[in-house]
Amino acid sequence: MQRRLMHMSAEATDALRPALEELRAELKVPLSFPKRVLKAADKARGEARMPDKDATHLPFFTIDPPTSMDLDQAMHLERRPGGGYRVYYAIADVAAFVRAGSPLDTEAHDRIETVYFPDLKVPLHPPVLSEGAASLLPNEDRPALLWQHDLDAHGNVTDSSVSRAKIRSGARFDYAGAQQAIEDGTAPESLALLREIGELRQAVEVARGGITVNLPDQEVTLKDGSFRLNYVATLPVEGWNEQISLMTGMSAAQIMLDTGTGILRTQKEQADQNVVKRLHDIAKALGIVWRPGISYATLVRKLDPRNQQHMAFLTEATSTMLKAEYTVFRDNQKPANTMHAAIAAPYAHCTAPLRRLVDRYTGELCVAACADKAPPNWVLDALSCIPCDMARGKGGLAERQTVDLAEAAVLKDRVGEVFDAAVIDTDAEWGRPREGKVFLADPAVLAKVVSTNGRDLQLGSSIRARLKQADPAADENKVLFTVP
Repeated sequence: MQRRLMHMSAEATDALRPALEELRAELKVPLSFPKRVLKAADKARGEARMPDKDATHLPFFTIDPPTSMDLDQAMHLERRPGGGYRVYYAIADVAAFVRAGSPLDTEAHDRIETVYFPDLKVPLHPPVLSEGAASLLPNEDRPALLWQHDLDAHGNVTDSSVSRAKIRSGARFDYAGAQQAIEDGTAPESLALLREIGELRQAVEVARGGITVNLPDQEVTLKDGSFRLNYVATLPVEGWNEQISLMTGMSAAQIMLDTGTGILRTQKEQADQNVVKRLHDIAKALGIVWRPGISYATLVRKLDPRNQQHMAFLTEATSTMLKAEYTVFRDNQKPANTMHAAIAAPYAHCTAPLRRLVDRYTGELCVAACADKAPPNWVLDALSCIPCDMARGKGGLAERQTVDLAEAAVLKDRVGEVFDAAVIDTDAEWGRPREGKVFLADPAVLAKVVSTNGRDLQLGSSIRARLKQADPAADENKVLFTVP
């Protein structure tokens, strides 16, 4: 599932900047790098060695949001003689710049991941690397981990491998530009093939029972003194692009499983009938028809995130399902569960090393495995600590609290009003049946609710909820409803 982004207009950002700054202070997000780390980054930029393998003859391209400078991936797609496809997928080689035990490495283990806010991002690595020497920017020679995937005519992977190579991206697209070029027929063949291969991979995903939910971004604007919340739907090209990344993550997981050492992103199959019943109750409350015998995966594929009720279900359901975790294994001692239930296959994070710590390690494990070599000692030494390191990442928390802040801003002038709402979660299992979560259709907001009338909240019920608090600067419960 793609990460849902929160966007704000310039006017909204200016109005909410004090609250955003307070949020960053509360999360203790480091806004600058120590001098020793910046000095090490400058040194690493000049000392990085290019791989012996030269793949600069391949016309790579990148697809990213228009303002992004930390470009982790570049690709080149082509047809294979005799049928099928070949996908070259280059991943930024962060290990070419960040040495184990160096100030850069220590700082990365402190930061864990890039943290995004509407007005700025807090990078994992110094910008001189993440937005410069290590980024796959156009018309620059770059060290990369170059994946080669061979696919048959139906989009099934028949072979995958990865090795270090020097690459050069020749074109940079944003999502809107790529979508337009594909639709109007002006896209180069390699980009045009992204739709063909992406749609085949989506069909493969459906066949294996996988689920990809591309939640729309949220956008907050300020007009005539009032904040407004809108959803920005994703483009089809974003889903096709995501399929290339997912394919690479699945290939990486299989390579590590075959060699007996690795880091998987795992998620157990959700079999708890109480959870399934809860999801059915949520769907009913939101007016979503979930017929008997229809699986969760099938239902999700039929929902439209542009529909507010569908969006609410997708948001709540994905948080209700068991969360994924990082699972380490060594010396052929494979874990009991190697699957990621939502993807319906073994899977590993490996395609975003500029923005996520773990990807540097999975990349090294796969390169070593494909070269029939033992993994580097610095990777093995750190392996057991990676799950705990990744659990300290602040990206998810920053995301959730930014959404809370934005929703509070949208509602701050409506305190005291009563809204039609649906109860889509309760804390009954924690002994608090009079606390829960409600969904408002207009504006589309999910927020905490407390019953103050002496009656328990009933999951799936429609209620009239009074807005008691909407304060972007509040320490907790930025938005709070009561049932009088």
